[in-house]
Amino acid sequence: MSSEPAADGVGEEPAGDNAVGDTTETADEPPLRVENLRKEFGGITAVDGASFEVADESLTGLIGPNGAGKSTTFNCITGVQKPTDGAVYFNGTDIAGRAPNAIANRGLVRTFQIARELAEMTVLENLMLAPQRQQGEALYRSVLPPFRDGVVKEETRLREAVWESLEFFEIDHLAQERAGNLSGGQRKLLELARTLMTDPGMLLLDEPFAGVNPTLEAKLLDRINQLRAEEGLTFLLVEHDMDIIMEHCDPVIVMHQGQILAEGRPEEVRSNQRVVDAYFGEQQ
Repeated sequence: MSSEPAADGVGEEPAGDNAVGDTTETADEPPLRVENLRKEFGGITAVDGASFEVADESLTGLIGPNGAGKSTTFNCITGVQKPTDGAVYFNGTDIAGRAPNAIANRGLVRTFQIARELAEMTVLENLMLAPQRQQGEALYRSVLPPFRDGVVKEETRLREAVWESLEFFEIDHLAQERAGNLSGGQRKLLELARTLMTDPGMLLLDEPFAGVNPTLEAKLLDRINQLRAEEGLTFLLVEHDMDIIMEHCDPVIVMHQGQILAEGRPEEVRSNQRVVDAYFGEQQ
C-alpha cells in the first residue's frame, strides 16, 4: 500500500539537510525520541520538559486530562507549532522547528482530531492528490508530448494504488462520492487512507475514534493493527477512550500539566496511584 515518497518544493529543508552527518541514527534508535520538549504561550507553559520515546512498530498511547499538553506536544512534533525549547528526533534527525511539509516528507505524518478532507472533491480525488512530487504537477510534463507518456503511466500506477487503499479500508463503494457528504466515521477512514498514500513510516493519530460508531471503531483498530503487522508502521495515538488505550496500546504514556507523569504497560499505568489521582480521579 505504498506510493511515491511525499515531497514538494514548498518549505523545503535547507540544502544538505539530508546529507551524511544530518542523522545520528543507530540500529536501536527508536523512530521517535522527544527530549525536554517545552512550549510556552506568553506566560503559560503548555509543555514543560516532556521526554519520551516511541518504539518501532508499536502502538503507543498518549493520555492525560484536558489541558495536559497532549495536542500541543503533537503540534510541536509535527511542525504545526514551533517548540520553545527541546529536541524531536525522528529516525535519528532533530526535526524540531521544521516546516510541517518537510517533516511529513521524511515520513512522519499525522491526522487531526477533526478530519480535514477536501469536501468538494470525491473520495477518489482526495486520495489521488495525496502523493506529492507527481510528474503531472509540472505543466510542461502534462502538455509536451515527450513527457506525457510518463505522466500517463504514473497516473495509472497511482490510480491502482488508490483503489487498493479504498478496498483496504472498505470505502471503495464511496469512491465517486463527494467527501463532504461522508459520515464522521467514513471521514476518519478517508483521512487515514489519504495519509497512507504519502507512504509514511510513522503515524500520529489525534483522537481517531472520536464520533465514530462501534462498528467503524473496530474497523479502524483492525486496519491499524494490520498496518503494523504487514507494513511495519509505527503509531502514536492520542485518545480519550480509556478502554481503547488500555486494551490496544502498549506502552502508555501519561501527561499531566505539560510533563510526563508516568509510562509503562497498560496494567502498570492503570495501577499507578499518581495517574489515578491526576487523571482517573478527575473523570470521577
